[in-house]
Amino acid sequence: MKGLRKLAGWVVCGCVSWASPSGADVVTDWNAIAVQSVLSGVPSRGGGSAFLDFAMVHLAIHDAIQAFEGRYQSYGAAIPNATGSPVAAAASAAHDVLVDRFPAQAGSLDTILHDYLASLGLLGDPGVAVGQDAAAEIIALRVGDGSWPSNPEVFTGGTEPGDWRPTPPAFAPMAVPWLGAVAPFALEDCAQLFPAPPPPHLTSGKYTQDYNEVKALGRATNSSRTPEQTALALFYSDNLIVQGERTLRGVAATVDSIGDNGRLFALANMAAADAAISAWNAKRYYNFWRPITAIQEGDNDGNPDTAGDPTWLPFLGTPPYPEYTSGANNFTNAFMRTLALLFGDRTTFTVTSTPVNQAKTYERFSDMARDMVEVRIYQGIHFRSADVVARRQGRRAADWAFSHFLRPLHGRRSASSGR
Repeated sequence: MKGLRKLAGWVVCGCVSWASPSGADVVTDWNAIAVQSVLSGVPSRGGGSAFLDFAMVHLAIHDAIQAFEGRYQSYGAAIPNATGSPVAAAASAAHDVLVDRFPAQAGSLDTILHDYLASLGLLGDPGVAVGQDAAAEIIALRVGDGSWPSNPEVFTGGTEPGDWRPTPPAFAPMAVPWLGAVAPFALEDCAQLFPAPPPPHLTSGKYTQDYNEVKALGRATNSSRTPEQTALALFYSDNLIVQGERTLRGVAATVDSIGDNGRLFALANMAAADAAISAWNAKRYYNFWRPITAIQEGDNDGNPDTAGDPTWLPFLGTPPYPEYTSGANNFTNAFMRTLALLFGDRTTFTVTSTPVNQAKTYERFSDMARDMVEVRIYQGIHFRSADVVARRQGRRAADWAFSHFLRPLHGRRSASSGR
């Protein structure tokens, strides 16, 4: 895979349905189906919680394919004596995980799987049972992981200087406050990525610098953003999780191996899930205020160099959860670092944006990660410190997953568990 250097973008949109796109394979097909299931899922997937679904889907797909190929470690228990089609197995695995995660969609997902297999002449293929086994293993491994508790906390932060509290216009409590306590997929404990140092102290020079930067660049009107900076902020006003999965599909479209694509998506989404868990753990622990609150309350923070502005509003709406660290930077760099580990950082690829109907071509995966640091400042959503620390967290999540899971088996036929 490291020999690949030119990658093209690819876009899927629409309702929960399936149609065979040109150049796709079973991995990218079912990623696109999973995106639509997640978008219409109940309960709504707030914050980074959707990565729990994507990680499970793609680990099941990976394990189903490796039951046939035996080129990479499986995540769950290896499936012996696989027969039939690995394509049927991968589709069946994705279907079963999605039905488990979104039971209200069972009927439509059953139809999608039937039509998918029928279009490929795979109805009744014994590979379906292999996929069912792979999905059942992943589902069993995640039982009791702490996700979607029946009586979730309602967290509204505090009222002291520096404390996060619900922000306009919705003034909603923290979305998925339980996410930081969910069991990671690859990390031994989310504390491995716990950020150090903590957010800058309100009277520090670093905080003053961060404050005045986002106050000038991130305001809704009369900002000091250049036209190029405003365009970048709008480009990344897309649903960043959907945009990230779409970018992975663009990269995968030129890879001619379902085994390699299965591993790519599994590693990227496993790392992104762990990065999101770590981000939410830090958000809940530090409970640091967002720029909109900090700037409107600037005269009350004890810092003479942070002039308050009660009328200040960010360029884009502030998400309903604390500042530190940035979820967007965490999972974006988890994706980009995974791709760099697989293909090499100097790789040309394309990102598309639905809100502005544009494409942006990068020459390095790390360039997109660097842009995301700046973007969240231009949007008025984050201070720089939260972005920079989160970018490091995402990189470390990807490095850990890549070095400890789904490793090459060097020609051995029988896949072994990475657990």
